Amino acid sequence: MSWPTIEAVTSVRLRLEPLSVEHALGMVEVLADASVYEYTGGEAPSLEQLQSRYAAQSIGHSKDGSQGWFNWIVKSRDGDASIGFVQATVAQNGPGFVADIAWVISPLHQGQRMASEATKAMTDWLRSKGVSSFVAYVHPEHHASMGVAQNQGLHPTLLMENGEIRWEF
Repeated sequence: MSWPTIEAVTSVRLRLEPLSVEHALGMVEVLADASVYEYTGGEAPSLEQLQSRYAAQSIGHSKDGSQGWFNWIVKSRDGDASIGFVQATVAQNGPGFVADIAWVISPLHQGQRMASEATKAMTDWLRSKGVSSFVAYVHPEHHASMGVAQNQGLHPTLLMENGEIRWEF
């Protein structure tokens, strides 16, 4: 499968930059806050771990080409500091495409609707590339992420995976 080339995306307040290994240095600090992992588990990656992860993700697709990987670093339109990321794993679903989406915004910038704005910018771009269905997995106690999912038009289902509720559009 040939996936579209990821592009920079802007919104009213934000700039989404296609992921590159160079973003690891700025994201280490964003991902260092333990509260980022309160609902998802895991722990803060080292710079080397993040560089390795970003090198793999920035390829843009799985080895067999069955999935497209679209990852952006979120920055303020008027600043250069990273404030989070949005990502989508896209796969063919019958005649259309479905994107499994996720978002993380630094605790310093939470509560300002930045996650919703960044995720909307991403999903609008994905729609322009032919994606018509979206899925997200949200911990049942993570009310802020539930709000982000709702703002994208996603609705909770009865399906649970790894302790998270599947949301769909």
